[in-house]
Amino acid sequence: MQSGEVKVAEDSDFKRFIELCVETEGWKQEYNKRNTSVHTKINDVSDFKMFKIKTTYTDVTAEVLYDVLHDPEYRKVWDHSMVEGYEICCINPNNDIGYYSMKCRPFKSRDFVTQRSWLDMGAQYCIINHSVNHQKALPKKGYIRGVSYLTGYLVRKMEGNKCQFTYVSQSDPKGKLPAWAVNKVTQIMAPKVITRIHKACLSYQKWKTTHNPTFKPWLNPEQMTLPRLNMADIKPLSEFNSLESLDESCMKEEDIGENDISDEDSSD
Repeated sequence: MQSGEVKVAEDSDFKRFIELCVETEGWKQEYNKRNTSVHTKINDVSDFKMFKIKTTYTDVTAEVLYDVLHDPEYRKVWDHSMVEGYEICCINPNNDIGYYSMKCRPFKSRDFVTQRSWLDMGAQYCIINHSVNHQKALPKKGYIRGVSYLTGYLVRKMEGNKCQFTYVSQSDPKGKLPAWAVNKVTQIMAPKVITRIHKACLSYQKWKTTHNPTFKPWLNPEQMTLPRLNMADIKPLSEFNSLESLDESCMKEEDIGENDISDEDSSD
């Protein structure tokens, strides 16, 4: 499936993503500490390298991690980078379209509109997304509209309360960014996201008992209340233009503060 394309994800789409998760050829290791590795790879669709994060959680089940990655209300609790996130419509019970905006301090905030698709494969769960252009989530002032060519999570079950977690992103935040920013993402920010998700998993079950505990539409399709997709709302990706200046190359590394790379939000 290509960016901008809206249709039900097929087995071949998930297979393509899983191949990215397990392949090693062409990937360069950028980080490897505390059971977490980060690799990057040059690609032919963007000047920004594709990156892959892989870790093993030794005290989190695959089922809990899958719920945490899906639950939109809980994301507001643990994802301190998120400004706003919501689902716009559904294509079918395993494919929807949503909006996500995030702080990228010290750079301008980014936002994305993506089709998300997910699949329970028994021994593993897969969630993938790619950018689309929806009439109800047009570019807005204060945000640079990024593009996800293929981004997703692979969660594999392991014995006991363990699971393997792989995150791959082939995306373009758009704009002209300094080279040091990419290094910050791969060596500092990406591993901290893994830590943040781990902490979120450890607290999820207790939180969920008091927050609509039986509501999990990603597991129970009959609970989905999103409006159905109207194809008239889908526009070509080429139609949108960011309302913000895209050149941030003059930003200096010393301008980034500790709170910009912390695994906790300074407002907590």
